[in-house]
Amino acid sequence: MMLFTAICLTFVVFFMTNLYPNLEKLAKNQGNFRMSDEAVNSWLSDRGYTDNTFVKFGRWLGVAQGWETVKEDGTVLRQCRDSDLPEEERVGYCGVLQGYWGYSLQFKDDVSGLVAARLGNTGKLMGIVMLVMVPMALIVGVLAGMREGSGLDRSLSTFSITTTATPEYVSGVLFIAIFSSSAVGLKWFKGSATTAMDDATFANFTLPVLTIALYGMGYIARMTRASMAEVMTAQYIRTARLKGVSFPNIVMKHALRNALIAPFTVIMLQFPWLLNGVVIVETLFNYKGFGWLLVQAAGNNDIDTLLAVSVVSVFVVLLTQLISDIGYVYLNPRIRIS
Repeated sequence: MMLFTAICLTFVVFFMTNLYPNLEKLAKNQGNFRMSDEAVNSWLSDRGYTDNTFVKFGRWLGVAQGWETVKEDGTVLRQCRDSDLPEEERVGYCGVLQGYWGYSLQFKDDVSGLVAARLGNTGKLMGIVMLVMVPMALIVGVLAGMREGSGLDRSLSTFSITTTATPEYVSGVLFIAIFSSSAVGLKWFKGSATTAMDDATFANFTLPVLTIALYGMGYIARMTRASMAEVMTAQYIRTARLKGVSFPNIVMKHALRNALIAPFTVIMLQFPWLLNGVVIVETLFNYKGFGWLLVQAAGNNDIDTLLAVSVVSVFVVLLTQLISDIGYVYLNPRIRIS
């Protein structure tokens, strides 16, 4: 089912990126903006773009033979012209299954290496964000849910709602204006995170991490608070109280594990959100990661790069959902796989 879902979603993206207006824009970007319609059609036809969509999708996957065009002057154009395959092997099947993801016309580089490098940058950002966001959210949610309706609960709930209701492009701009702008005078951090790709420091990495973490933690905290409040009213919690078990032991030994079942699913959902949701933050702080690459590929109609980004996104979503389902079984003893 995961494989079928991945193929269907990838085909939808492939179909949308290969619509004629996109292909026409691609031809003019690579040729001349004053190209005639005949010249555009000739450029697209020579490179296999005018063929049937299913045939093109099969070529991209590597289950159909790649295109080849021989020009009148003897020039040979092949689908795998920019791959690392030997010259004699650049005529057969050449697609994702063969390890060839295409060539970026915008960055003039192999797509697989380009995506891997940008994905590594975003992976570093995601890792730091999760280390900051998840513990903060769980602490806030547990403290708020322990005593529902108390002053602490209301204060932490208000804080959680405020962080979630504040978009990243608002909080990010405010952080830059307050903590890195010369207008205010608090030059504690660097507004640009470009140098963090090679050397992440407290000065150049704090603002983007804080911007993402604050926005994401509110939702996890609210889910944790609701789950914790529900667990604290359960019968076995009341029984533990009547037996004289101390309140800290009730929270840590009896309530916490059951209260973390629902937040675990929400936490796993943060990975695909972070992978594609960092677009604004990476663009705002000029951090050249996966989201930045997506913006550049979409803005410059870089079809092969867009397809590779989409495949990676689909794979991450499906993988995190699988891990979430498996983890749910171990956290909740009432659920078993038959």
